[in-house]
Amino acid sequence: MSSSKIFIGGLSYGTDDQSLGEAFTSYGEVVEGKVIMDRETGRSRGFGFVTFTSSEEASAAISGLDGKDLHGRIVRVNYANERTGGFRGGYGGGGYGGGGYGGGGGGVIRV
Repeated sequence: MSSSKIFIGGLSYGTDDQSLGEAFTSYGEVVEGKVIMDRETGRSRGFGFVTFTSSEEASAAISGLDGKDLHGRIVRVNYANERTGGFRGGYGGGGYGGGGYGGGGGGVIRV
C-alpha cells in the first residue's frame, strides 16, 4: 500500500495535533497532524493521523516509529485505511433508534 497518510495508535492523552505533527517532522514534510477527539468528552481517543507530502516519507515514519516511545507511550504506526464515505459510514448520524438504545418507538413508553 502506498499512501502518504499514516495511522498512529496508542497516543498519550497529552498529545495534541501540533505535538503529533512535530514528532514526525524528522521523517519528512508533515502536511497535517490530527489527534482524534471524543465528541462527548473533548478528550483524545488515543489515536491520530499524520499526512506527509509523499508515500516515501510515510514509509520512513512507519519504519522509524512503529513500536517506539512517543510522549511516554509505545505507539503503533501503520498506513491509514482509506474509509469510503468518510467517518459517517455505519455510525450514528441519522436517527432510527440510535443503535437500539431507546428512541424510535418499539413500545417503550418513557414517563
